[in-house]
Amino acid sequence: MTPEPKVANAVWWLRCIQWIAGFGVHKTIDYAFDYALYPWVIFKLGLLYGGIVMAVLSCLDCLVLLRIYDWLKRDWLGIEFVKEIQNYAGTSRLMQALRWLLTRGDGIAFLVLSIRFDPFITTAYLRRGRYNGLSSRDWRIFFGSVIVSNTAWALVCWSGVSVYKKLFG
Repeated sequence: MTPEPKVANAVWWLRCIQWIAGFGVHKTIDYAFDYALYPWVIFKLGLLYGGIVMAVLSCLDCLVLLRIYDWLKRDWLGIEFVKEIQNYAGTSRLMQALRWLLTRGDGIAFLVLSIRFDPFITTAYLRRGRYNGLSSRDWRIFFGSVIVSNTAWALVCWSGVSVYKKLFG
């Protein structure tokens, strides 16, 4: 056996480990932010003021993550890998289905990613460059996603806090 397949295999495994570690760290911070801090701030400050405070904190958090993402110049979440699926031309039905979903348009991707994830993921996925800072289009995507994602999440948290207050308070 030649060394090239072993090297390629090792690189693939290192990339997978990097993605798992990056995703794990990101999700740990994200869960603490979304499921502990966000509801607590909404509970203490209410929907309007709590939502504003958390939108500002979310904006700052996601800007830091984008800076780190660009500074490292590494795809530590697999975002660039997912972008490449849009160009898939093979015969795998799963990959073809993923390609179809990812090519439905930036507007759909923007809404789904903003509501399901955060402005960092949305912007990193939709920007046209790799690790090169943010263009004016990227800034619009970022701030639009801050508004959409935080409005949606503030309403979810407020609903949960309201139920909690009715049951226990």
